[in-house]
Amino acid sequence: MKTLLVTGGAGFIGSCFIRRAVGRADTIVINLDKLTYAGNPDSLPNPEGQHHRLVQGDIGDRRLVRSLLSDHQPIAVVNFAAESHVDRSIDGPLEFVQTNVVGTCRLLEEVRSYVAELDDNVRQAFRFLHVSTDEVYGSLGDTGLFTEDTPYSPNSPYSASKAASDHFVRAYLHTYGLPTVMTNCSNNYGPYQFPEKLTPLMILNALEGKPLPVYGDGMNVRDWLFVEDHCKAIETVLETGRIGECYNVGGNNEQTNIDIVTTICRTVDRLCPNLPHAPCESLITYVTDRPGHDRRYAIDASKIRNELGWEPAQDFASGIEQTVQWYIDNSSWIERVQSGDYRRERLGLKSK
Repeated sequence: MKTLLVTGGAGFIGSCFIRRAVGRADTIVINLDKLTYAGNPDSLPNPEGQHHRLVQGDIGDRRLVRSLLSDHQPIAVVNFAAESHVDRSIDGPLEFVQTNVVGTCRLLEEVRSYVAELDDNVRQAFRFLHVSTDEVYGSLGDTGLFTEDTPYSPNSPYSASKAASDHFVRAYLHTYGLPTVMTNCSNNYGPYQFPEKLTPLMILNALEGKPLPVYGDGMNVRDWLFVEDHCKAIETVLETGRIGECYNVGGNNEQTNIDIVTTICRTVDRLCPNLPHAPCESLITYVTDRPGHDRRYAIDASKIRNELGWEPAQDFASGIEQTVQWYIDNSSWIERVQSGDYRRERLGLKSK
């Protein structure tokens, strides 16, 4: 049996990673999550199951992290924990600094102490995998792709905080020899995503006949990655990635925001042909652009493809079809998120 300490595992991407991990008979996951608004136990397997244990706590709580490392002796730490919504970072940047920068540094410091006490064979196998974003690279022009060598140029408080955390991970590798690997991914979408994000917001508003707000002219470009494909990439990097390397993970699905929204509308129209407000494209409204809105991101994922053999299995058409169908089929999950019930039922979780 191998034990993983996963931080931020009740969030969108982390919960997908855990659902996949606990399906393997040889893996135990200790899931440390602060359970803020974006952390949802409803997205997880049994929190007290044989292969998964959910612990409510902060990655910045050094005493708690130290006890989890000591008690469970993980062979790897996978760090998903982060505040990640750009609009929220504009309204309250200091919370992003506290979690994404200070919290990551405190986590790194405890992991460094833990690894120093491991015997040589275990130490050689240990990995600290830090999950980051393509937003640290800033904004592209009309051409070109982000590579692992693209200089960092963050333009929002969120991306600046993630860039800082990336730099600290690199520093702990080079200064202390901590065996780190890092991934920088493009925009994720898929089941269980919190409704404030673009794809679930548009799906749910389209189903309910509400306005579909699109920033600016809708021509901002992103590369879209199905969450299951992203988690497969993380698994691949954890198993075979080289220590000290960064791997860009993209979906080969570069599209404008307005194209994403119209694709969602047409998919909803097809899967729900009797909606009284159809066609859903009539619900699209353009709203004032947000400050510092990067114009274009696009990922060059050739390194992870050529070195590790990973490729995305889904294109956007197939991935969004699965995603829309999931939101149609899982109204109870959606209702609990929208009502806040998922947050009111957290009593009884163990703190250690």
